[in-house]
Amino acid sequence: MVWFLPLIILGGLFFPPLGYSVFFMMLFFLVLSYFRGRLWCSHLCPRGAFLDLVLAKLSLGGKIPKTFLKVKFRWLIFWVFMVFFIVQLIIAKKDIFSLGFVFVRLCLVTTLIAIFLGIPFKSRVWCAICPMGTLQGRIGSLKHPRKG
Repeated sequence: MVWFLPLIILGGLFFPPLGYSVFFMMLFFLVLSYFRGRLWCSHLCPRGAFLDLVLAKLSLGGKIPKTFLKVKFRWLIFWVFMVFFIVQLIIAKKDIFSLGFVFVRLCLVTTLIAIFLGIPFKSRVWCAICPMGTLQGRIGSLKHPRKG
């Protein structure tokens, strides 16, 4: 799936409707997460594959900051990105290209953050705070609640 990330980002800069594939993947994998938890994160995520195959070669491998592992921080990141996303949807022109570009931009911004964080820390440090991963983990816990 590593090829899918540059396709969406670079292709989406020239043909923004490619961003809709991000939207449909998000919907599909949020539904799947109810049944399979974070399967997407661990096996199918194009960004995760990029981080494993490309960024891992550049990463200094520092420890993930403890703050990143705290549930409250992960939900803070989730809500910051939701606000960013909603504002982008509101200000976008209501045409197929502008709305598609919202998803391309979201993919680009999160990938740049993942690269920026993945160089000094472990390559997949982004995965600890990924808004989709946070939401998938929560949805997955609805079917398989923790005991204790």
